[in-house]
Amino acid sequence: MTDHVDDPGPLVRSRRHVRFVELSGAVMSVLLDGDLSEAGTVAGVPLDEYFLTDRARWLWRYRLGQMAADPGRARWMVRYAVVGDGGPVVGHAGFHGPPDATGMVEIGYSVAPRFRRQGYARSTLAELLRRAAAEPSVTTVRATIAPDNVASLATIAGGGLVEVGEQWDEEDGRELVFEAPARPVRAAAAPGDPA
Repeated sequence: MTDHVDDPGPLVRSRRHVRFVELSGAVMSVLLDGDLSEAGTVAGVPLDEYFLTDRARWLWRYRLGQMAADPGRARWMVRYAVVGDGGPVVGHAGFHGPPDATGMVEIGYSVAPRFRRQGYARSTLAELLRRAAAEPSVTTVRATIAPDNVASLATIAGGGLVEVGEQWDEEDGRELVFEAPARPVRAAAAPGDPA
C-alpha cells in the first residue's frame, strides 16, 4: 500500500534525499494516545500532524500487533523519513514484514501532504529499494497501489517496478501489483550531493 504522493517523474537522487530512522513501538504507542509533542520527544525529532491521521493510527495499531506477535519483524517495519541530518520528517516508510519464503518484500511509504510534489516520494522509494537490495535474503520488491492513484503509479514506474497483476485488499479494495528484482539502484547525484 502506498498513499497518494503527487510527485511523478524519473527516480533520481536529489537534494531531497531522505534517510530512515526507526519508528519504535514506543513512539507508535504515544501516537496512538494522540500526543504528538510527546511522540516527537520520544522519537527525538518533531513529527507532523500527519502521523495522527486516522490512516496513520490504523497503521500504528496494525504494526504494533505484528511486532507483538513476532518481535523479530520490527527491523522490517516502519521508519520515519527524515531529510538529511537535521531536516524535517516528511513521512514514513518501510516493509510490510520480512521477506516471504520466495524472498519477496512488500514496500509501503507515505509522504505528509505539505511535503508532496517536492521529490520526497521518489527519494523514499529509492531508499526502500536500496535497503531491499542490501538484504541478501530479498530477491523481489513488491508494491500495491490503487488504480486511481496516478501520482503513486508514476512514482513506482520511475523506480523500475512493473505491473504483474492485481489483487483485492480487505482494507484498500482493488490494487495493482508491481514488482522488480531487488538490485542496487543507480541514481544520478544532483550537483552538491555526495556520490
